[in-house]
Amino acid sequence: MLEVKHISFSWGRAPLLDDVSFTVAPGETVALAGANGAGKTTLLRILAGVCVPASGTVVGDAVDMLRTPLRYRRLLGYLPESAAVEPGMTVKDYLKYRANLKGEVPKKIRHRVLEAMDLCGLSARADARVDALSQGLRKRVALADAILLRPRFLFLDDLLAGLDAGTRLSVGRILRSVSSFAAIVVSGHELDELQELSTKFLVLKDGRLLGAKTAAGVRTLLTAVPSRKGVTEADG
Repeated sequence: MLEVKHISFSWGRAPLLDDVSFTVAPGETVALAGANGAGKTTLLRILAGVCVPASGTVVGDAVDMLRTPLRYRRLLGYLPESAAVEPGMTVKDYLKYRANLKGEVPKKIRHRVLEAMDLCGLSARADARVDALSQGLRKRVALADAILLRPRFLFLDDLLAGLDAGTRLSVGRILRSVSSFAAIVVSGHELDELQELSTKFLVLKDGRLLGAKTAAGVRTLLTAVPSRKGVTEADG
């Protein structure tokens, strides 16, 4: 279980996140939606341990991110929006390199690489150079990197951006397989596609977290004018 409690974060005097709380259960895929600048990337960077919140806690499987950061980071996989892969290596060698860099014991690396390539549909491309692959296949390589060590929690920033319809479908199938061992939080703007692969939506607006059950509910929240009490949930 991932427990996010009362997370706040500011850049200078500008508040980016304001008292954000939610949970993600094992097997869940949570879609994080919101307009540009709503705080999605900042929140995912905090969940991944890249940024430290001004206040609040993140606990994964009873491991506190702030108290025991190294133990926490061993539980997760993270794919940032601008993830880059090494262009001069083959897919297989790149994933071996990344598994070694992440501290996997040598006797397990081959198995980890083969499993990640299989899950991401890359087995037939194992000996292809990364720089010879299409954008969609490079995204799959980056996703294989993120799941190499079978993380308990997987954080994916703007995963579907720039991908064609066919690649989005294949990525959706990958996430459904990965959800068997990881709780997933994925951000993006492709609401209908995110609804197909997620178990619930969370919406960030002006740094605050709102609830929505469907893509239509997300659109309603993003276009609504908040009342004095604020918008809390939309059924869609």
